[in-house]
Amino acid sequence: MRKLIGWMKGRPTGQISPPARRRIDLGDEPASYPIYAIGDVHGCLNELQQAEARIAEDIARTGRPGLIVLLGDYVDRGPSSYQVIEHLHRPSELGLRRLALCGNHDDIFSKFIDEPELYGDWLRLGGEQTLISYGVDIQHLSTRGKKRPTDLRQVLAEAVPASHKQFLANLPICLKIGNIVFVHAGLRPRVALDKQSDEDLIWIREPFLSQGPGQPLLVVHGHTPQPTPDVSLGRIGIDTGAYYTGKLTVLKIDGSQKAFV
Repeated sequence: MRKLIGWMKGRPTGQISPPARRRIDLGDEPASYPIYAIGDVHGCLNELQQAEARIAEDIARTGRPGLIVLLGDYVDRGPSSYQVIEHLHRPSELGLRRLALCGNHDDIFSKFIDEPELYGDWLRLGGEQTLISYGVDIQHLSTRGKKRPTDLRQVLAEAVPASHKQFLANLPICLKIGNIVFVHAGLRPRVALDKQSDEDLIWIREPFLSQGPGQPLLVVHGHTPQPTPDVSLGRIGIDTGAYYTGKLTVLKIDGSQKAFV
């Protein structure tokens, strides 16, 4: 835990635009503390707060503080993307230690803010709901003739707080602790972690879903919604479609023990 805390305190404070997102590797030793992984949030603040309350209750019951790893996709589709980002970029009111990873929706939103003319397809992925949560009605802007890129950039610059832009830009793309990898979408099978592309880590489905990582790793991921957690060869998928099912899954890993909280 101390190594992770050091990384979190030392991360850059300004907005960054690196060619690849940061990857965290805490070494080959397994964690000596519980890890709670939370699936795709997608603008569902109430479900996120309820999940964190369950985790806080579990920590109080066991007396063993743990780390929360959120697997990305905080925005789009659900009604409260702004509120979710506002919640996550501030310290936890429950005293929880959180690490938020990057999802494909978060990555595209971050890029759309600066270059809306290049990432307009994001609007069809649930981006309109995200903009509405920030007070931006894209349809209204269109009828007023303010859908030109320069106009949109100005509107977004005023609507999206700098703290939210920084939060999105600085999201790391994966976390490895021992032989467990936490990532949004998955890994390309039989490719070393340091050779994986950002695109694969936040977008891949096949062949990962059918083949697993193809190496001695356990991958905990979201991205592909299922009615129940998807436990398969070398992977555990915990995206249970919170924005349409109301179910935000929490997986607890404590040594060799795994349970859903």
